[in-house]
Amino acid sequence: MGELVGNKHVEYVLSVERRKDDFHSVLMEHLRVNGAYWGLGTLDLLGKLDTVDTEDVVSWIMKCQHKSGGFGGNIGHDPHLLYTLSAVQVLALFDMLDVLDIDKPNINEEAFSEIDILLWDNFWRESFYNVVPILKTQMSHHCKKKMDPFPGIYGEKLILVFCCVGALAITGSLHHIDKDILGWWLCERQVKSGGLNGRPEKLPDVCYSWWVLSSLVMIDRVHWIDKEKLIKYILDCQDTEKGGISDRPDDAVDVYHTYFGVAGLSLLEYPGVKAIDPAYALPVNVVNRIFFGRCST
Repeated sequence: MGELVGNKHVEYVLSVERRKDDFHSVLMEHLRVNGAYWGLGTLDLLGKLDTVDTEDVVSWIMKCQHKSGGFGGNIGHDPHLLYTLSAVQVLALFDMLDVLDIDKPNINEEAFSEIDILLWDNFWRESFYNVVPILKTQMSHHCKKKMDPFPGIYGEKLILVFCCVGALAITGSLHHIDKDILGWWLCERQVKSGGLNGRPEKLPDVCYSWWVLSSLVMIDRVHWIDKEKLIKYILDCQDTEKGGISDRPDDAVDVYHTYFGVAGLSLLEYPGVKAIDPAYALPVNVVNRIFFGRCST
């Protein structure tokens, strides 16, 4: 089995930021905030977040905020819940959540009747335990409606599985899940190469090393897969010369698969990679700092 070329991945992430005007970067312009989260998340998991200028990043992130409160994928772009989440996650990485104006009108709440719980100041403070009972009821009802005809299986898209399981985990409602049948279905995503796919008969993809594993960790069934084979698959998808991780061996690398490959290794407790929280998709020390005001590796 090969080894994680962490320093090469750091170099790759930093090089992506420098290539702002190439064709690939232009194509990704609309979701650059997401890309910032993936790249900076990779750096943090590898212990190299200090290689970027905090002030520059935070300043740019705040310029992506819309007057309505939500964040767009780049400066001047329309706000969206997904970009808002990534923006908040980036600020959390740098311990800069205080720059947010929590009282500013929120596009998610006003225009679409959606609420981003990451933006609730009290969710992370004294009123946390008062908010949870409300969220339990709303989230549990919503997530159960997303279930497949097969009990315990949340749709065929692994991202939906992660969202449902994560929401139930955050609200302390995992008891609503049939963990054995969901765990079985998730474990069936592992193919002969060791990689994980998104649904039956599909090719494996490194990103599912996060979407599948995170759910398995949250329902305490991660020991049902062959961890060593999955680690080997992720490492086989590395570009060991220029850095970066691809979806499958010998494909082109990108920052999205680099992040979720490293995040998957984190969930597999690979040496030299910081621990990540499976529900919040942030390093454990960042989550601890937010909730408990302390850091822990």
